[in-house]
Amino acid sequence: MPISKQEKEELLQLLKEKMGSAQIVILADYKGINVDEITKLRRKMRDSGNEFRIAKNTIIKLAAKELNMEGLDAHLLGSTALAIGYTDPVSPAKVLYDFIKEFKKIEVKAAVLDGQLIEAEQVKALANLPSREVLLGKVLGGMQSPMYGFAGVLQGLLRNFVYALEAVREKKADQAAG
Repeated sequence: MPISKQEKEELLQLLKEKMGSAQIVILADYKGINVDEITKLRRKMRDSGNEFRIAKNTIIKLAAKELNMEGLDAHLLGSTALAIGYTDPVSPAKVLYDFIKEFKKIEVKAAVLDGQLIEAEQVKALANLPSREVLLGKVLGGMQSPMYGFAGVLQGLLRNFVYALEAVREKKADQAAG
């Protein structure tokens, strides 16, 4: 059933808003995937703070053109879905590639990361990165490591000082007794 011009305009504005506020927009070919699988993928995306949307190529082209996203036209062939990441560019790529490993039906075409077009291989590399939380944990661990070492050195110095005081006390006690 064809949609009206007003509905198309509303879809365009919605897509522009979503693509404009996204850190990453991944284009994927969803050919061969059934409704249950799409529902499962949408749920996984939503749970990770992302979104999976299906849209017509012409509307995606118009939204991309109005947002000055260059180079997408060559990738807008066949059935196209968008995986949109708002806060973390790694998590939608991870969810998408985990889904691909499970069902082998979706194919990543390209992505726009912070306004720059990246190819499917780069999206896969992005998906293989550790999550934001893991990276932050590693940074924090790296920052804490020198402090733990410093605390250990101070503890050793204090221990040696206490041993020296104890030795002096014992010597004085021996001299007083003898």
